[in-house]
Amino acid sequence: MKPSAPIAPPQRIVIATRESRLALWQAEHVRDLLRGLYPSCTVELLGMTTRGDQILDRPLAKVGGKGLFVKELETALLDRSADIAVHSMKDVPMEMGGDFSLVAIGPREVPLDAFVSNKYGTLEDLPPGAVVGTSSLRRESQLHARYPYLAVTSLRGNLDTRLRKLDAGEYDAIILAAAGLTRLGLKDRIRSVLPAEASLPAAGQGALGIEALSSRSEVAAWLAHLNDSATAACVRAERAVSRALAGSCEVPLGAYAELRAGRLWLRGFVALPDGSRMAHAELEGDTDQPESLGLALADELRAQGAEQILAALGDHAPQFGVPGKV
Repeated sequence: MKPSAPIAPPQRIVIATRESRLALWQAEHVRDLLRGLYPSCTVELLGMTTRGDQILDRPLAKVGGKGLFVKELETALLDRSADIAVHSMKDVPMEMGGDFSLVAIGPREVPLDAFVSNKYGTLEDLPPGAVVGTSSLRRESQLHARYPYLAVTSLRGNLDTRLRKLDAGEYDAIILAAAGLTRLGLKDRIRSVLPAEASLPAAGQGALGIEALSSRSEVAAWLAHLNDSATAACVRAERAVSRALAGSCEVPLGAYAELRAGRLWLRGFVALPDGSRMAHAELEGDTDQPESLGLALADELRAQGAEQILAALGDHAPQFGVPGKV
């Protein structure tokens, strides 16, 4: 057999991206990395507005989940108006269509949640009935479980919109991903970073993913240098947990992996939105089999009652703002 011909370096790469300030920062970051790898290559951005950006009056769980942030970008990949799409990994659906694949997962920023408030320093400082805004069932369930006296309500919009709503006095505090604030130079807005024990992150939180058509092997080869193997192992383990238990559904679920002494330490939970029932589990495994570790953790969560919780979700249509138990 003849050896495969080397893949020619790219001459032009078009990146599909949402047009929010954070999404553009992420796309520009990848653009700059590609320009450093391929100085003669023209790298362009194709800004797009997704359904997730347009529907702001309802929680994501009620209108189709996080897949609403990627559909238009994937259409651009299919019609070849873009070569790659850049996403926050926590926004990438766990079930990806066969036409698409993740060709690189970049180094992770701080993966934890951040407490942001103009009045209070920590969640513990909030008085009974204080209004906390979040866009996530995962965060909501953990807030209700640990702080049942708080009023948790839906908070939609891009990062700047959420901060404006806080500054306008609509909320006493909001919970955001620390990574987004850090990347946009807004780290000073963070009053405290929530430890994983208090708010377990979403699968893939803090990591950037680069998506391309599965059929375009040359694109995968171009992007291979941007893949961070340690982050990719953690994210793939986390996504395996979510995929095994929730598939493409939007449920209160967290999964977080860390590298410790060359091993993967994976934690996960599944809960009802009001925090009244929650299954926790953790496992340790090899870095070269992250999906297997994720599936094993999903089995452990089932043993802790995850199946019953998921079944009960059918009787608890995802609701934000479950009244605080003052």
